[in-house]
Amino acid sequence: MAERSTAAVDVADNSGDNPLTAKADKATTDGVTESIDTADAAEQGVNGGGGERKATEPSIATPELHSGHKLARRYRLEECVTRLDGFSSWRAVDEKLRRAVGVHLLPADHPRARSVLASARSSALLGDPRFVQVLDAVEENDLVYVVHEWLPDATELTALLALGPLEAHDAYQMVTQVSQAMAAAHREGLAHLRLTPSAVLRTSTGQYRIRGLAVAAALRGISSDTPQRSDTEAIGALLYAVLTQRWPYESDAYGLHGLPKGVGLIAPDQVRAGVHRGLSELAMRALVNDGATASRQEPPCTTPDELVKAIGEMPRIRPPEPAFTAPPEYQRTTYQQGTYGRPATGPGPSVTQAVTPPPPPLQGRTGKALKWAVSALLIAALGLGSWQLADALLQHDKGSSNETGNTRTTDQSGDDGDKPKAPLPLAIQGAQEYAPDGLPQDADDVGKTFDGNTSTYWRTKSYDDGPDLAPSVKAGVGIVYDLGSAKDVSTASILLRYGGDHTTITLYAADSLSPSAPVGSMKRIATVQTSGTKAALKASTPVKSRYVLLWITAMPDSPKDEYSRAGHKQAITDVKFAG
Repeated sequence: MAERSTAAVDVADNSGDNPLTAKADKATTDGVTESIDTADAAEQGVNGGGGERKATEPSIATPELHSGHKLARRYRLEECVTRLDGFSSWRAVDEKLRRAVGVHLLPADHPRARSVLASARSSALLGDPRFVQVLDAVEENDLVYVVHEWLPDATELTALLALGPLEAHDAYQMVTQVSQAMAAAHREGLAHLRLTPSAVLRTSTGQYRIRGLAVAAALRGISSDTPQRSDTEAIGALLYAVLTQRWPYESDAYGLHGLPKGVGLIAPDQVRAGVHRGLSELAMRALVNDGATASRQEPPCTTPDELVKAIGEMPRIRPPEPAFTAPPEYQRTTYQQGTYGRPATGPGPSVTQAVTPPPPPLQGRTGKALKWAVSALLIAALGLGSWQLADALLQHDKGSSNETGNTRTTDQSGDDGDKPKAPLPLAIQGAQEYAPDGLPQDADDVGKTFDGNTSTYWRTKSYDDGPDLAPSVKAGVGIVYDLGSAKDVSTASILLRYGGDHTTITLYAADSLSPSAPVGSMKRIATVQTSGTKAALKASTPVKSRYVLLWITAMPDSPKDEYSRAGHKQAITDVKFAG
């Protein structure tokens, strides 16, 4: 569970928050926690005063729930991962869509219940894939609960920092993606106010996602008069941490040591050797918002938009070149010396065995005559053998002709054993949408891709970025088909609704309708890239599998229609497999 907690725990996680963690550990068995006002005061010191908690509130009993409890006859609670200050957070299962989700629970009479509901619904309306999505926010039976995505393949930034500072390219990607995401959120009037290392996740595709937008602060009653500046300073602290593996304040936090007391805020490249100069200055511009940095006198960044602009003015940091390992030097074999490459045994020096030289070639007229004689005998033997073989074949054909009444029928198509068999259609028994990131496209219409009706279809959502989905949107979208039993899959014919540049489809052999393994570990059957509305895939060698994943990683830019807006999207009208 420790690994899951760091990879996919909900936004209420307090990892790295030392004072809050200490209070959480003191929760009594009836779910009542002590007041955490003292912890909040310490937290403001750790975070540099980014946000303020509202007026002191009395301790509130956390609802007494247990594993197996169901919400709305749909969400089954599995494991409590946080219990603090009157609310609890759970890992749960959405039994309707058969996927893992996270759930925050608090009493309906909790003083922050209304703000939590409002924040969750505002965050859900944003719909930005760079944030962990809020799926549901409900008040029911004296409870308020917020359901959000659960990302089992993501790693918390806290866990990455425990291994050491990030490379310059990884740090550049983190600050770029987080800044752009927060700039988009602030344009919609949403702030985070608890942007800590535990709130930033890196997925298996290298995409950074932010959890707890607006909700994390609402759960703890945190507010700020300058939300954009607070979030910008938090991004600067994250960049400082990934460059130096140190927290840019005097207090230790999030598993990191703080700066030495009394030295003040010093640039990252003065804390650790080899830090990228441009990223070091960027971190200081985000952190030192009351004045310019001492190195270049650049203006401070006080909003995420200004931070995005500053990043855009930097030279792009490219990933490091892969290390080239030189092949080992050629080792001459010792076979010719008679040692077979084995070290000599015994205390004395090794002695190389003498090799008997081959006999010298035949010389003179006698040798030449012998060579010609041997050659003539070989030629005569080959000629005699060829004549006897031809005579035997003629006799065999003559006998066959007599037995069949001098009539012989020849199959013009050749030997049946050498003719490849045409693939046979494979019936599809069932299908289910595959969404490893927890964001299905059109789960209820999967059956329309094999109902025999080309006017019905399963469609994806529309995205601004494309045609390739990764890394800005997601790893891909797709459907897993069940063939009923393990069969050899060699070809597939797929009809699409939208043409254009371009659609990329790959077939993989999956282990179930809900594969737990990542796509990269599955056996690939075939792949195709098309700009039309029909895709034909053919495997070089048939692959035996019961479950076949149809995985789309690129979609064309298509105009608005009666079902969806303009953007990069695709729809599947018919799928057929053969083998």
